[in-house]
Amino acid sequence: MFNEERRDSLYHLFSQIIRLHFMRVHAHLEKIGLYPGQHPVLFILKHHKEGLSQRELADHMKIKPATITVMLKRLENAQVVTRRPDPVDQRITRVYLTEKGLALTGEMEQALMEIDRELFSHITVEEQALLRRLFMQMRDNLIEANKKSGDEARC
Repeated sequence: MFNEERRDSLYHLFSQIIRLHFMRVHAHLEKIGLYPGQHPVLFILKHHKEGLSQRELADHMKIKPATITVMLKRLENAQVVTRRPDPVDQRITRVYLTEKGLALTGEMEQALMEIDRELFSHITVEEQALLRRLFMQMRDNLIEANKKSGDEARC
């Protein structure tokens, strides 16, 4: 009885959905040559056409600058991004999408839209809106609980 109740708990269902979603994203992105964790870099760079410093990019992704350096090296070797010195401050390196990176971003967006179609098939638009509202409320509840307990929410 306990195991069956646990299997249907919201926590267990969230964990399953996150794991299955990750597997679908990984499978789709692997087909176009991206590794897990790289697609947020492409999204951020696409929306900041002027180029971001490595530190700004790390801040946007809420990761350490050293982690972004490894990721950018791999993307640069694949000719997806390019790094150039800032024209005003040569100590700063700015990151830009290449033409290949821009094209890859389009393929990535198509793949993620396909996953959304898979994820939300048999769920009405109204149900999606309700689910979104409930998830936002749960997120806000946890952010508030973290603030009250002194923990910083990194969302």
